[in-house]
Amino acid sequence: MINNYLAILAESLDQKIVVLDEIAGYCREQEALLKRDSLSFEEFDACVDRKDNCIQTLTKLDEGFDTLYQRVKEQLAAGKDAYKDQIAQIQQKIKLVTEKSVSIQAQEARNKKMVEDYFTRERSQLRQGRQTSKAAYGYYKSMSNSDVMPPQFLDSKQ
Repeated sequence: MINNYLAILAESLDQKIVVLDEIAGYCREQEALLKRDSLSFEEFDACVDRKDNCIQTLTKLDEGFDTLYQRVKEQLAAGKDAYKDQIAQIQQKIKLVTEKSVSIQAQEARNKKMVEDYFTRERSQLRQGRQTSKAAYGYYKSMSNSDVMPPQFLDSKQ
């Protein structure tokens, strides 16, 4: 019975590895989108949505793994030697999952910095555009309000 549980735990970890690879791919896709000269918000949002679906799947896998592990935890502790190979295999997979998670977190931090830089640039360009527009409007307003005044002093000698 516990062999079945251990097999399910290993399979769950395999599924987590696949999902983490998908998430890493979406992170790379986001990075490529952010490196473009013009950011397509539709593509970026679609990528974020796909990544969000993967994260939800990963969360469900985590919850299932934790629930199952809590069931067999005591039996594993009692019979460590009998399941040594399976435990080592699961530990190896957990190590791989952890490495992938750390890699994704680092990529997410880089992407976050790129997004912040993008919005800072856009805000700056917007501010500059507003200032230019305001200056042009001010010039227009001052020129339209200035009535052409005839000369105040007339030379009456001729």
